Amino acid sequence: MKLVIVESPTKARTIQRFLPAGFVVKSSYGHVRDLPKGKLGVDTANDFEPSYVVPIIAKKRLQEIKKILPKAEKVILASDEDREGEAIAWHLIQALKLSDPKKIERIVFHEITKSAIENALKNPRELDMSLVDAQQARRILDRLVGYGLSPFLWKKVAKGLSAGRVQSVAVRLIVEREREIQKFKSEEYWTIEALLAQQPKTAGQQPIEFTASLIKQNDKSISKLGIKTETEAKKILDDLNGAEYQVADIIQKETRKHPAPPFTTSTLQQQAANKFGFSAKQTMQIAQQLYEGVEIGGVGSTGLITYMRTDSVNLAAEALNQIKNYITDNFGPKYLEARFFKTKSKGAQEAHEAIRPTDASNEPDKIKEYLTPQQFKLYDLIWRRTIACQMAPAILAATSVDIAAKQYIFRATGSQIKFDGYLKIYNGKIQETILPPLSIKEYLELIKLSPNQHFTQPPPRYGEAALIKILEEYGIGRPSTYAPTISTIQDRNYTQKDDNKKFFPTEIGFLVSDLLVKHFPQIVDYQFTAAMEEDLDTIAEGKKDWVPMMKNFYGPFKENLDKKYDEVETTKPEPEKTDKICPTCGAPLLIRTSRFGKFYACSAFPKCRYTENIKDAKDELNIHCPKCLAGQVVARRTKRKKIFYGCSRYPECDFASWDKPIGQKCPECGAPLVEKKGKIICSNKECKYKEKS
Repeated sequence: MKLVIVESPTKARTIQRFLPAGFVVKSSYGHVRDLPKGKLGVDTANDFEPSYVVPIIAKKRLQEIKKILPKAEKVILASDEDREGEAIAWHLIQALKLSDPKKIERIVFHEITKSAIENALKNPRELDMSLVDAQQARRILDRLVGYGLSPFLWKKVAKGLSAGRVQSVAVRLIVEREREIQKFKSEEYWTIEALLAQQPKTAGQQPIEFTASLIKQNDKSISKLGIKTETEAKKILDDLNGAEYQVADIIQKETRKHPAPPFTTSTLQQQAANKFGFSAKQTMQIAQQLYEGVEIGGVGSTGLITYMRTDSVNLAAEALNQIKNYITDNFGPKYLEARFFKTKSKGAQEAHEAIRPTDASNEPDKIKEYLTPQQFKLYDLIWRRTIACQMAPAILAATSVDIAAKQYIFRATGSQIKFDGYLKIYNGKIQETILPPLSIKEYLELIKLSPNQHFTQPPPRYGEAALIKILEEYGIGRPSTYAPTISTIQDRNYTQKDDNKKFFPTEIGFLVSDLLVKHFPQIVDYQFTAAMEEDLDTIAEGKKDWVPMMKNFYGPFKENLDKKYDEVETTKPEPEKTDKICPTCGAPLLIRTSRFGKFYACSAFPKCRYTENIKDAKDELNIHCPKCLAGQVVARRTKRKKIFYGCSRYPECDFASWDKPIGQKCPECGAPLVEKKGKIICSNKECKYKEKS
């Protein structure tokens, strides 16, 4: 019997389907060893030797595997192909005490298909200790930073706080953006638009209207803030009174819009956030399901996409051939344009592949019935992006028309798709604007001249997509770290999301970030953190030893940390007095600050431990509960700070809704109306009533 060990039971089921009799596939359910909880677990005086332990939850899994080990003539380690997967394989060898190298094989594959598994079994390789060392180095590095800085924050700021090598940099980005927004001073500016019409050239023809924007005055371009006030705008309108509008210039050119490369982890997370509102964590969970296998009727568990943690845009030759055949068979040869994409990321490995469907002919609609709505959305996105990347560019006819009126020039722009190319399958942000067929010196009729007031806007807050993009641009984090980093900064209450799902720092987030920037600037320095990531990449490539890197970092870090314990004064926020009285003992209530934010606490603590949440005025909707009619609907938050709506009489009334009630009933079925994604809809899923908000 040959024993194959993978990380997850779903992956085990899918692989088992492709193996002949004599193979048994078991799951380790993830990591089987880790650094201990509650203590450092790293011997900093002895080359940073880690002390690994087997978590209780992993012991049972290991026992099940150990029972069948004596029957196994070979143990085949088939964990994922990245650093985490390599480390899991190494930890399995240690935990299972596999001492005979002749009995151990390591196989890797980018996709869970019959051909990929068979090919991997024919080509086993040695365990890559460089990848293992890189994973160990990251884990130990993060442990040293976390276990060094967290107690410092407990003592100087508040209990329960934590700091991390990548998470603290992410919080700094959000804090700095928020300060930019706070300091921003909006400026007024005006634009002027002319609604023009081409005169009918034949009897019965309707005038064709289009819009042109003012761009020049006296042959000088008008900048964005060139017209600062309403007075200046009105003066221009007065100048244009009685003006004739004549076509002065027409420029026509053909432009080509090329498809984007296939998805990497970060671009998939960004696109899924922008299109569907998926969090990075949600995207990775769904992608993992698609990778490990989905039950397809009549076929069984099927891996639908390649490995989802990658920073490569490379596609295998076999996949390119599949895509080529699909395009020519379904759209014709004129839609095919083979291209190879080069990965820009420094640490990317070209041997790895982009995220793509395992079978190009697996059209999303063919398998839709077997997928959840979220799985379908993500698979459809991946499939279309992959097919589109090998299709011909879209060809657009772009037209620019300058229209003279006295000393002013207006410009109208138009674009029209001449050949849709890849847009046939992957719709980008292209909108046609069709202008009438104009000629130079042609006179146009002015329908309306509109002055429009604007104000400059502050830089936007980061959403998940934008945060991942800037982390990647700085070289901070890797495909496996984006989602957990974003989850951690919310779990720690350093950041929260506004109603538009954009990040803003909490009070405690500001406090901790400012303290780290001032006293531990290297830890939250963008370039330093990126350089550490590059060091880890170099270790993974086998070009660098991890222990010297650790020594170079830890010595100065520990010295600075010890010094700061004495230098830095406690910055814990002082309790604020209130007029409220404790309902338990009658003592005054104070406002205190914890890592979760501000709350009411009894001043007689520790004799009285009464606490109370501080209600936010915006959480009260002034709407009666639609279920009990006695309570009020209030906004509440889950542990992850996600907003939902419930009754103020909970637990007596258990009304709860993810969507915001508006205090009105559905005119068709009488159920409460709710606001969802900018629309008013009926909360009864069986009722299809909806109206625009």
